[in-house]
Amino acid sequence: MNARARLVDVARLAGVSTKTASRAFADDPKVAAKTREAVREAAMRLSFRPNVLAKNLRTGALTKTVALVIGDLANPFYFKLAAGIERELALHGMTLILGITEDSPESEADVVNAMLEQQVRALIVAPVAADQSYLERERPFGPPMVFVDRPPANLVADTVLLQNRKGMAEAVRSLIEMGHRDIAFVANRSYLFTIKERLAGYRQAMLEAGITDSGRWERLTDTAESSLDGAMAELLHQDNGPTAIVAANNRASLSFIKATYRSPSDAAFIGFDDFELADTFGITVVGFDVTEMGRAAARLAISRIDTVDKQPTHVEIETRMVRRGSGERPYPRP
Repeated sequence: MNARARLVDVARLAGVSTKTASRAFADDPKVAAKTREAVREAAMRLSFRPNVLAKNLRTGALTKTVALVIGDLANPFYFKLAAGIERELALHGMTLILGITEDSPESEADVVNAMLEQQVRALIVAPVAADQSYLERERPFGPPMVFVDRPPANLVADTVLLQNRKGMAEAVRSLIEMGHRDIAFVANRSYLFTIKERLAGYRQAMLEAGITDSGRWERLTDTAESSLDGAMAELLHQDNGPTAIVAANNRASLSFIKATYRSPSDAAFIGFDDFELADTFGITVVGFDVTEMGRAAARLAISRIDTVDKQPTHVEIETRMVRRGSGERPYPRP
């Protein structure tokens, strides 16, 4: 691989000093137009690219980038979230860089700090750690921070959240209206804010209907997807099992599809969060616009860049029922 040309190479070809070449790239008015043109022509011939990050680090300036810290880009939710943020940033001449935590609470602080070292203009985080107080020291002079999907713990900051509790309660109520009372709730990563809120919505709707023993149908794990598969299969195929199931996220919904593919079930089902092929399988979901969620986070971050108002803003993204058949199976079973 050939070495990329350096500033000293451009200066030598243009017949100027390195300092003059640097000033030419900065459009210093003290550099003659003819000299600036000679420097830029030399740069073009050598395929030279100025190191903007290095320049910013020397001068203390900020870049035109916004950092997004997420769990796993392979998850369709994060992919759509990042797409929405990127589209909104592009309208303002800004770019997006990603930091991936792999949904590991232990790695969050390291990933966030690595992004801050890039001198970003703003930071957007989908937190997974139990405590974000490590960012408190950044508040007086750091870039604006927006937390998306989950709020920070022990830190006051802007947030963009879903109607988690309301959306899940609506799903459970719709099943109750179809005659179901034995309704199970399935989730992994139950320590997350989103799962806790959806569980609260489930319990709220069950209690409203006078169902006080819903705890026997709750299947909560803190482990990987394999445990979801086992919990879903156990619920669907036990004697006198639940007649309906709600899943707290798209991964739990996939466990339902796998379990019913192996052994069909007539249980009603509603998942939280839409996913690819949900329409093909006729899966009813609590849906929301993930891309708009990303755009809202980006707009909030951009609005904070040049403002001194530090009062936190909280944006809520609406959820809606997307009915495709699986959640409309009545009780009693046919």
